[in-house]
Amino acid sequence: MAKSNRSWQEVAATAQELRDNSISRIYPPVPDVPQDLAKNVTGIPKQLLTTDEVLITETAPEELITALASGKISSTVVINAFLRRAGLAQKLTNCIIELLPEEALSRAKFLDDYYSEHKSPIGPLHGLPISVKEHIGMKGKGLNGGFVSWWDHKGEEDAHVLRILWRAGCVFYARTTEPQTLMHLETSNNLYGITVNPFNRDLTSGGSSGGEGALIGLRGSCLGIGSDIGGSIRSPAANCGLYGFRPTSYRVPVKGWTGTMLSEEQIVAVIGPISTSLEGIKLFLKTVVAAKPWLVEPSCLPLPWKNLELEHLIGQGKKLRVGVLWSDDVVKPHPPIMRALKEVVDKLKDVNAIEVTDWKPYKHDEAWEIIASLYFADGAKEETDAINASGEPWRPLSKFIIQENPYVKTLSIPELWHWTGRREEYRGRYAEVWNRTATRTGPNGEPADMVDVILAPVGPGAAPPLDSSKYWGYTSQWNLLDYPALVFPVSKVDPDVDKVEEGYKPMNEKDAFNHRLYEPEKYRSAPVSLQLIGRRYEDEKVIEAFEYIKSQTGLPFDSGT
Repeated sequence: MAKSNRSWQEVAATAQELRDNSISRIYPPVPDVPQDLAKNVTGIPKQLLTTDEVLITETAPEELITALASGKISSTVVINAFLRRAGLAQKLTNCIIELLPEEALSRAKFLDDYYSEHKSPIGPLHGLPISVKEHIGMKGKGLNGGFVSWWDHKGEEDAHVLRILWRAGCVFYARTTEPQTLMHLETSNNLYGITVNPFNRDLTSGGSSGGEGALIGLRGSCLGIGSDIGGSIRSPAANCGLYGFRPTSYRVPVKGWTGTMLSEEQIVAVIGPISTSLEGIKLFLKTVVAAKPWLVEPSCLPLPWKNLELEHLIGQGKKLRVGVLWSDDVVKPHPPIMRALKEVVDKLKDVNAIEVTDWKPYKHDEAWEIIASLYFADGAKEETDAINASGEPWRPLSKFIIQENPYVKTLSIPELWHWTGRREEYRGRYAEVWNRTATRTGPNGEPADMVDVILAPVGPGAAPPLDSSKYWGYTSQWNLLDYPALVFPVSKVDPDVDKVEEGYKPMNEKDAFNHRLYEPEKYRSAPVSLQLIGRRYEDEKVIEAFEYIKSQTGLPFDSGT
């Protein structure tokens, strides 16, 4: 940003004015919300929108696609409904940086006209509304990455992933909030403020894709695009009771986004989907991979989407083997998470075709040391400069992950090589652990019937109180290993059931901090989610394994608005 005499507060006021103006252009106007909001605001849209708008916005993306592709409903009607509900979501949780009413409705009209003329959809996503995290660039639109000093940066072109989805027929209509530095498991910045959780406004929606989490959690979107370098898709998906997928690196293209240290390759950030349904996750992934992004973005691996037909194989006698990570032995999860794990495991044990075994964590504290040393190899200079350039204050969690993080150091090239070597060695050791976790030995002494997927917490609790998401280990672990992971909803916190574990003796200060956070009533109504993890580039296996698990267990047990 060029040197400006404007204060950071003036820039923030301009940003919020532009956002509010974009919402004011929606017609019919977005209704006002009550001044005294309850903690749980998920029921308010049903009170303020029309019956048809509620029905449309609460329809799963795969069902919307069917209706749009058959001409039963127009894209214009769908987009109008989602624009109105997204505007409400902003008023309830502060999750939007900009709505795109004119562009979205123009696109919807084009799609409707195309369908009227050709009697067929333009592509597999014909008319489907998709929301987008701000730092994934749109041509000519602001691209600030959560920094006040980047306010006047503009997208030079649409991000590669957006171009793919556009050609498939979707409509972009909403852009969502993210935190300062993009390195929080919450969402707060000085341009727009704090994004809160729709199920309990005292809690965080997660981060860094927390705007997507809050928006989709309120059904102001059915499918959104986030990014993940330490849990940034999975945290908001879990906190808001949604499905979220962190793919293995280089399967989904990233060209056209913004952020600091964009060219670093030590810990590779990824783009992935958050959705109200598992089918929405699949729809996104299959559409992107089918476009062969590697032909445009050479870093993407030429891996077509594989249909493993896992359910068919299970029917032919294969067992699905699930390892259960109850705790990472660094920070023990809160009672609601332990309850969810037990409920799911009990259901799995009733399925003859599923075998369950405990997964013993392997030095997850060392994993954090490695990944935290590689996150900011320049000593966080780019983040620091971007924050300080405008004079904006440091957000609490920016201070935590940078200024209070003992692993943030300016690395020399030999030191960078050292930590990269540590990363690769740890990945190798973890693979050995996976190979050893077998139910029996093959005829030549090789491990057989290894664990297919790992079932684990997404965090050490449900959505944390604001400014307290300080433990990344349950998500960053899999970023270090570059394992694909799918988040799914299970239930909600019930203070009458999820009592404090009295007499618990913490393992360390991180564990003690997390234990002190848990006061059951503070977490009332917060979604409780888990994740399923697979080996590197076994993305399809993770998806299909959960499809089978879901069909056999009836998950989720209690979820949604």
